[in-house]
Amino acid sequence: MKLKYIIKVFKYIFFIFTFLNISYTAHSNSSVEEIIKGRKALFSKNYSTAKKVQAFTSKGDLEKAKKLMIEMSENYKNLLNYFPENSKEGFKTEALPAIWNSGEEFNDLMKKSSNDMIELASIIESSDDSKSSLGKLMWSNCKACHKKFRAPH
Repeated sequence: MKLKYIIKVFKYIFFIFTFLNISYTAHSNSSVEEIIKGRKALFSKNYSTAKKVQAFTSKGDLEKAKKLMIEMSENYKNLLNYFPENSKEGFKTEALPAIWNSGEEFNDLMKKSSNDMIELASIIESSDDSKSSLGKLMWSNCKACHKKFRAPH
């Protein structure tokens, strides 16, 4: 009687551990997918926002442009959390291994991009050449990242 009870308890324990393992694996894969899709969405958002910044600046609507620059700055800071080791592959990521091989350089570029957007917001009104300022403080960071850290498309 005791043996049957012990076997039954072990079966339940085995079932529970098996279920938890399957659940954890599914959750891990889903988290990686969410991370990769999240970073892609942030980069995409920054690109579309950068185009709006350029358009607003060209029209002289600098207050709207500055608000968007601050938003982009925050997005760059948030991107620092979107490149864990387990997100190197899958889900159509365009991130190159250089991000993880040169992690400090990538993180420094994201911080620089964030800081440059704050600087751009502070000088855009007094800039003699807003197109040049946008090129130096916004578009050059996009180009630097794409050149080293993003797969060609």
